[in-house]
Amino acid sequence: MIQDSIGLDSVRNNLRAVRRTWRAWRGQDLLQRPQMRCQTLTLGSDGSAWSICRNSLSSQSVVYSVGVGEEISFDLELIHRFGVTVHAFDPTPRSIAWVQSQTLPSEFVFHSYGIAGQDGMRRFVPPANQNFVSHTLLERETPWPAVEVPVRRISSVQKILGHAHIDLLKMDIEGAEYEVIDDLLASPVPVRQLLVEFHHRWPEVGIAKTRTAIRKLNAAGYRIFSVSPSGEEYGFLAAGAG
Repeated sequence: MIQDSIGLDSVRNNLRAVRRTWRAWRGQDLLQRPQMRCQTLTLGSDGSAWSICRNSLSSQSVVYSVGVGEEISFDLELIHRFGVTVHAFDPTPRSIAWVQSQTLPSEFVFHSYGIAGQDGMRRFVPPANQNFVSHTLLERETPWPAVEVPVRRISSVQKILGHAHIDLLKMDIEGAEYEVIDDLLASPVPVRQLLVEFHHRWPEVGIAKTRTAIRKLNAAGYRIFSVSPSGEEYGFLAAGAG
């Protein structure tokens, strides 16, 4: 059974790589390769997995997981393997209700506000398909009304929670990652490992934003250690953090 599962994962990853190559050929994606090596570990369910640079984590690490939805397999595996406390953030009403309905370990600490490039209230636009949970700060067409949600900057959260640095910051925030990266690089918050899902596949975003974000992160000393087969999830490590 384990071998069958590994084989299926391999087939899925190959298909994702083929689709990514096809999109890149059409100018809709990037064929970005890792820029450095580290000992990686992939955690989370298929379709919600992230690769981490494992040597930079311990039970004392400060971990922020931004964007919860209804899927926290990655967060729970981090807690199980490293004994860390995961601070998770999501202002989506459905996500808040889902988290409240779960029986979760004390190391999973949930905050019912979002992360953005400024503090305050922002319009959160729901998906057109009601079967999906993820909202976005981007303006887009949808038959459902937007909701006003509280958001905070990473630097503001760091001060509220009393953290001098962040060892691991994971962001899956539906297109808002670009403004958060800009704000993060303009702030004094030391983030040692950054995992981010880029949304350049969305027509209202485009690959130019991801190229620019990678260039800015590289200029700030971050290097890519992992790119998922889909080409959407990236892992960056700060200089000297390995």
